[in-house]
Amino acid sequence: MARRIHNFNAGPAALPLPVLEQIQQELLDFQGTGMSVLEISHRSKPFEQVLDEAIVRIRRLLNLDERYHVLFLQGGASLQFAMIPMNLTVPGKPAAYIDTGTWASNAIKQARILGNNVIVAASSEDREYTYIPRDFVVPPEAAYLHITSNNTIRGTQWHDFPETGGPPVISDMSSDIFSRTFDPRPFGLIYAGAQKNAGPAGVTLVIVRDDMLARVPKDLPTMLQYTTFAEKKSMFNTPPCFAVYVVGLVTKWLEESIGGVARMEARNREKARLLYACLDDGGFYRGTARPDSRSQMNVTFRLPTPELEEQFIREATTSGFGGLKGHRSVGGCRASLYNAVSLEAVQALVAFMKEFAEKHG
Repeated sequence: MARRIHNFNAGPAALPLPVLEQIQQELLDFQGTGMSVLEISHRSKPFEQVLDEAIVRIRRLLNLDERYHVLFLQGGASLQFAMIPMNLTVPGKPAAYIDTGTWASNAIKQARILGNNVIVAASSEDREYTYIPRDFVVPPEAAYLHITSNNTIRGTQWHDFPETGGPPVISDMSSDIFSRTFDPRPFGLIYAGAQKNAGPAGVTLVIVRDDMLARVPKDLPTMLQYTTFAEKKSMFNTPPCFAVYVVGLVTKWLEESIGGVARMEARNREKARLLYACLDDGGFYRGTARPDSRSQMNVTFRLPTPELEEQFIREATTSGFGGLKGHRSVGGCRASLYNAVSLEAVQALVAFMKEFAEKHG
């Protein structure tokens, strides 16, 4: 087998090895069609089966009831920043947002560009987005409350989702979907770029409730209406077939090999526990997120000096650990512990980090 490193990239990120191996096996002849899945028609029965099975698995994994529609869109989470206010705002009602970092800030910006009445109900900008706000009030008249469930750049995560007292919650779950169990009922819409925890870049998962679809204005361009894709089962135009296929394989792996989201959550908790324990032991490494807001998906940390950080990343890369450089906007280091990152990979990283600290501390 080709040399494989321990992949801690923040996105595009690690995919499960069994999924990659199945892609490899089926790439030239998908299920006896004599064609690659990259070549078959999106209107063919083999692809319809791929799409249907992916939707069924997502519904089971997230415990979605009959009110929810599972859609496969394009444009990444960034397009959703605009589609959400286009589709879900209510005349005369404000849209409430909580600002916990870059991606939440971008969502707020897009809503304001569209001329919406945007209320920032809470923000952690005062401490460089190193925590999740706790004490805030959501206006009861708000059309919705938008949150970013996990913040890849600053390494923070909502451990408990906010209770709004009425307005539906809209959440960007790009970096932690399928990583933990949660009650979907308060959510009017969930969206996630697939390239972190669900599949490859190129497809965006949107889960939208019936009552949200009832809000969609009919004067929006057709391709910007959620109802277009709900009515056509994501097949209004050619969907990103290969990416949907891989999402189907990832959800199959999660369901059949791991045993579901609850078991995946237990694994993720253990991975995060090991790495944060390393950061907190000895004072050489310093976690950047407040302990009560730490992400289980993206562990951000600093070393004593920028020079040591550069050396750490160089030596880690040489030793087979990829993707440990922090986001360009904040620097430092970051290890992303998405579902496909194994416990063994985290154990190996911790051993490397301890050895590096002993040499340079």
